[in-house]
Amino acid sequence: MSTVREQDQTAAESEKQGASPVKFYETMHAYQRTAALKAAIDLELFTAVGETTGSLREISQRIKAPERGVRALCDFMVVSGFLNKDLEASRYNLTPDSAVFLHKRSPAYVGCATVFLASPFVTEAFTDLASVVRAGGPFPADRRIDMENPAWVDFARGMAPVIYPVAEQTEKLVRTNSEMRVLDVAAGHGLFGIAIARQNTRARVVALDWPSVLTVTKENAEHYGVYDRYLLLAGNALEVSFGDGFDVVLAANLLHHWDRETIQVFLRKAHAALVPGGRIVVVEFAPNDDRVSPPLPASFAMNMFANTPGGDAYTASEHVDMLGKAGFASCAVHSLQPTPQTAIVATRP
Repeated sequence: MSTVREQDQTAAESEKQGASPVKFYETMHAYQRTAALKAAIDLELFTAVGETTGSLREISQRIKAPERGVRALCDFMVVSGFLNKDLEASRYNLTPDSAVFLHKRSPAYVGCATVFLASPFVTEAFTDLASVVRAGGPFPADRRIDMENPAWVDFARGMAPVIYPVAEQTEKLVRTNSEMRVLDVAAGHGLFGIAIARQNTRARVVALDWPSVLTVTKENAEHYGVYDRYLLLAGNALEVSFGDGFDVVLAANLLHHWDRETIQVFLRKAHAALVPGGRIVVVEFAPNDDRVSPPLPASFAMNMFANTPGGDAYTASEHVDMLGKAGFASCAVHSLQPTPQTAIVATRP
């Protein structure tokens, strides 16, 4: 244990350097922010705030919970930036982000994404991250990425609202009124192929994924009225035959699961499936070349390290390099604003 004198010296040195332990405390308590937000979503707190006057009594009655816990949760949501608090009226109200994304009646509601994002499939690797780092990655028994898993069904169902705006922006990059054949690899929710089919009635889509996941793809294609132009192809993207004659290959949020050698195998396979002049569209969280910005894409690298045997958050320039080595040309990088993702479009000469 340090002495009082040593503590005084530490405090003096911190003040001299302008250092503060606040970031340490905030980060060590970050799990509480995740748990509190998930609790608020599970309790439909934001919907209750949006559909009442925002008084503590009304919110408590609406979500059927005692006021003590509701007050703590609401105040924590204010601190976290998900609610505002009117101190004079002692009422809570939604922030613009919460009104759009966390009110259950909003068309852009994303609360269902917690089923995947907060699942053990995603979070377990972080319970002892030091061991994962010492091992150089997840343990062999945890190599689940290229296996059929119920978590991918959760992903397909839960993440669709988050992905929808990304798919809409991506579709604009390949928009045409001409006939086109589209291969949507690891289709999941199917929204990327669906976005194309909705805009182009002459587009036909082959959706590839695990059999259980394709049930979700089918549901969504039926919901958007495009299933009559869909073909479902079940299997592992690295093993199943793609066929050929495609105008567009979609590889959305897929390459980050693999090491570069595996990506090259996949890209050569995609290249062979395209007609001359056909395009591949890669959608990813792509950090800048410094690999520490922007924060969200750069942070994604840790997720891939902890949860995949060789995956990464590859930069746009790394994607361009890999595409070039697979025989693609005319690579163009597009920021999919206002989302945090990037699309890299390349052509088979």
